[in-house]
Amino acid sequence: MSSKTADPSAKSTWRALLFAFAIAALNYGLWAFLNRPVQIADWTGRVEGFAFSAFQRNQDPTKGLFPSESELAADIRLMARHAKRLRTYSSIESPQIPRIADFYGMEVMSGAWLDRRLQKNDEEIEGLIALSRKHANITRAMVGNESILRGDLSVEQLIAYIDRARAQLDIPVSTAEPFFVWERNPELARHVDFISVHLLPYWEHIPRKDAINFTLGQYKRLKELFPDKPVVIGEIGWPSNGDRKTYAQPSVENEAQFLREWFNVAARERIDYYVMEAIDQPWKESHGGGRAEAYWGVFNAAREPKFSFTGKVVEDPTWKIKAIAACLLALLPMFWFARHFIRFYATGLVFFLGLIQLSASVIVWSISLPLAFYLSPLDWSMLLLLFPAQIAIILVLLINGFEFTEVLWRPRWIRHAGLLEPSPPEAQPFVSIHLACCNEPPEMVILTLDSLAALDYANFEVLVIDNNTKREDVWRPVEEYCAKLGPRFRFFHLDPWPGFKAGALNFGLEQTDPRAEIVAVIDADYVVRKDWLGALTGYFADPKVAVVQCPQAHRDFEHNRFRRMTAWEYDGFFRIGMHHRNERNAIIQHGTMTMVRRHMLVDTGAWSEWTICEDAELGLRLMHQGYELVYVDELMGKGLTPADFTAYKSQRYRWAFGAMQIMKARFGWMTRKDSPLSRGQKFHFLTGWFSWFADALHLVFTMMAIAWTIGMVGWPTLFTLPMELFLIPVIGFFVSKAVFGIVLYRKRVPCGWYDTIMASIASMGLSHAIARGIFLGLWKKKGEFVRTAKSRRLSGKPSAFSSVREELLMAVALAGCIIGMIHSTGIQYTEGKLWVGILAAQAIPYVSALIGAWVAHRSGDSVG
Repeated sequence: MSSKTADPSAKSTWRALLFAFAIAALNYGLWAFLNRPVQIADWTGRVEGFAFSAFQRNQDPTKGLFPSESELAADIRLMARHAKRLRTYSSIESPQIPRIADFYGMEVMSGAWLDRRLQKNDEEIEGLIALSRKHANITRAMVGNESILRGDLSVEQLIAYIDRARAQLDIPVSTAEPFFVWERNPELARHVDFISVHLLPYWEHIPRKDAINFTLGQYKRLKELFPDKPVVIGEIGWPSNGDRKTYAQPSVENEAQFLREWFNVAARERIDYYVMEAIDQPWKESHGGGRAEAYWGVFNAAREPKFSFTGKVVEDPTWKIKAIAACLLALLPMFWFARHFIRFYATGLVFFLGLIQLSASVIVWSISLPLAFYLSPLDWSMLLLLFPAQIAIILVLLINGFEFTEVLWRPRWIRHAGLLEPSPPEAQPFVSIHLACCNEPPEMVILTLDSLAALDYANFEVLVIDNNTKREDVWRPVEEYCAKLGPRFRFFHLDPWPGFKAGALNFGLEQTDPRAEIVAVIDADYVVRKDWLGALTGYFADPKVAVVQCPQAHRDFEHNRFRRMTAWEYDGFFRIGMHHRNERNAIIQHGTMTMVRRHMLVDTGAWSEWTICEDAELGLRLMHQGYELVYVDELMGKGLTPADFTAYKSQRYRWAFGAMQIMKARFGWMTRKDSPLSRGQKFHFLTGWFSWFADALHLVFTMMAIAWTIGMVGWPTLFTLPMELFLIPVIGFFVSKAVFGIVLYRKRVPCGWYDTIMASIASMGLSHAIARGIFLGLWKKKGEFVRTAKSRRLSGKPSAFSSVREELLMAVALAGCIIGMIHSTGIQYTEGKLWVGILAAQAIPYVSALIGAWVAHRSGDSVG
């Protein structure tokens, strides 16, 4: 086929494939860059010695779990291939080590573990003496290991043990301590045959590049301090994983580089040393010292070498498998998205495909974590909790990212609808305007009626349905005003009347003029433009159109800080989210500034009285019938924002509760293959509900974080910090969600930076109310429709925070957790800093609610 007759769809397919494969290739390149091989000085000789803790992956001496003789033999055989000697730490745990080492031709520096248990110390000393007399390959004895550093023994106590061993042994005897202990206690050196020092620059926060010189400096200083004593480095090494210590970064690459450089330097300087350590010891992680304690081995817990002593070193030898898995996981979703949205600008396609690929990489990264870390039961419990949370975070991020991409990088809105030229009076469809009210201030309703009376439209009526207003002095003036406005304004007072607002609107349907083709609904506080009906009813000339919806806009907020912040918060959804949904005929119908074709409303069951969000349910029901809903982003009417933070919260709680009612009742429409809803409509309603759930999950995970923090502060040996790699995506989610929101506001909402920030605070301050609405909506079948107060008549001003008591409690609890983490030294680890960051991020919605309540309180117009 020639290029002139090429199929446009085939061209789009090839372009989509090109984009998908290009992003996958970039992803593979990023993995390759992060794991690029590093050339390090080779080591072809033998290691002087290994510090040897003999425990297998799931063994722990503190729990009485010790290796078998066959396991010991396998480990010593492994070490004998690389080293001349080994060092042990206890004489009564695994006493068969010297015999097995002798079989493989290895010398042993045998140790006696000394701590506060004096009787056990005696057993260790006697065991050391007995083993040393029995096995000729024990060439050195080590009495105690960092006993002074830990504060288990005084210098005098340790000297007594050393003297006791020296008196009964004819081999060199010493004890092992870090540099500063020897420097501060020179009398200790007079009681040993040689100095055994632990030189571990990682614990001194020394960068890897400076670690060799640092180590040599301390070694030579000891030689100067004790010139008549041989100096043996009892432990030297670098961890392959764990917490960063300022500039000291644990990694496989850093461990390989440090040790291979050290082997060459030690050979040149003729330094005697034992590598810390032969094999990773996962049990150490939960016994103080942090996560790095488990990762000092040259071999991992599976007895596999972490790196080679020659050639280049790669941080993650399995990176190619992970990179390919991430590419394959993302490839089909990327192609599908690019194929369906090829009309987006290239920048938008690259951005969102990159987001998909990044999400796939995070998933692969998270799944592979158990291969790189030694997870304790508590770690596994955190993994089981956090991995589903990470999936949820990724989904929310992709949902928000799609909206971000479409809003910023679409060439145009496909389903854009504007104002129409008014039809001549004889061609105008008859409209019945329904205004339901309950306990509304009469002067506010009268203002709305005046705007309706001024409509530039010939064929309409207005039905004012007042339901369940008890005070006659509230509803009677409205009735009298309707009478003054003439016969097209009819007033009905219903008391008592069931069904909340939906019940009142259904009564209005029964009273509607038979000529009416369209039912329009507005709230009692709205002032409409004269051309509202004339400019929009023309859309109903299309027989498939069931609804014409305008934004829920607001007035009289400019000089009231609280009303101003909430007005711009509402505006964001109608200028961003509604356009995004409208592209796939999936808008949320609202109960004001909406018009519905009358027969479609009646034929599909009228207003649903079983939900307190009857407007959103009607819109979904009409979509299910295959009808079109038109969104016109023109401010054809403006109402009042909620009067205070209590009313603001109450309205959003009602929306969340009602959304759950609808979800439970209509979920089958989203999942059945024969559902007439389009994929786009299903996507927007499912993801819309899912976004509501994000606030509920935030509450759940905040409560869990508080409980876990209390555990870490109160019982640090039982509760450990979650792993860094779990926490980074959570922090990334908070940051990206904030960036998405602010960028979209600046692009779409006509307000300045101050109003953008304040609108964001208002939105975040609703999180707890939404969460409560979600949980109660899932639990309860029926909810109470609470009207949103647009003004208050109060005898006195309530407390500023009376409407946010629960949020205040949560904010105080999180602040206490942050303070507790700081004072418990949890922030010395990277995970601790990240955890404090997450606690602070979790506190933002609660602090935002306090700010919103305070602003509302200070604004002061709620007092009448």
